[in-house]
Amino acid sequence: MVAEVLAELATLDDPKARAVNERHGDDHGVNLGALRAIAKRLKTQQDLAVALWATGDSAARLVALLICRPRAFGRDELDTMLREARTPKVQDWLVNYVVKKNPHAEELRLHWSADEDPVVASAGWALTVERVAKKPAGLDLDGLLDVIEQRMKEAPDRLQWAMNHCLAQIGISHADQRARAVAIGERLEVLKDYPTPPNCTSPYAPIWIAEMVRRQEPAPAGRS
Repeated sequence: MVAEVLAELATLDDPKARAVNERHGDDHGVNLGALRAIAKRLKTQQDLAVALWATGDSAARLVALLICRPRAFGRDELDTMLREARTPKVQDWLVNYVVKKNPHAEELRLHWSADEDPVVASAGWALTVERVAKKPAGLDLDGLLDVIEQRMKEAPDRLQWAMNHCLAQIGISHADQRARAVAIGERLEVLKDYPTPPNCTSPYAPIWIAEMVRRQEPAPAGRS
């Protein structure tokens, strides 16, 4: 079955898509919609997922992350997988589709956030964004803002992006921290000049926070 999936992925590899993906640090040329269609057909198959991951092929690993059982992985297994992930898309799907649904997510969040490897640390910050938005009880938001204020400006790209997302999420989700989050964003100016397509929200934290807060506000009542 592994050979069959790899063969199918090979036929779907598009050199133009690969060139675009490579500019973002990824190394596959298969349309993500096609990947999802393959996964939908295969359905959940944990053994096949493990075998596809073991190939080291990024497209195969993305399929693996869609057909696995997230709760079936042990803590050390997920730690190893993250360090093997290499590319941004594989890491992103691993964190969002697998680790967040795994019982070891909080332990890994703390472990990864303190890692010296900025790519690994970025995964810890991505999990922290989830906590800030959905399960903030027990988080030291002031402490997180202290770290962001001290380290985000000089952080490598992927870590900086994740820390900036956390900064924005704190401002969006927690009104009592909003002014400080905006002030940090304005002072550091991280991603201020990031090229943003029309109809998309800038990742610059002050703009991002303002727009998401605006969307959360209730619509004005209509006149009777």
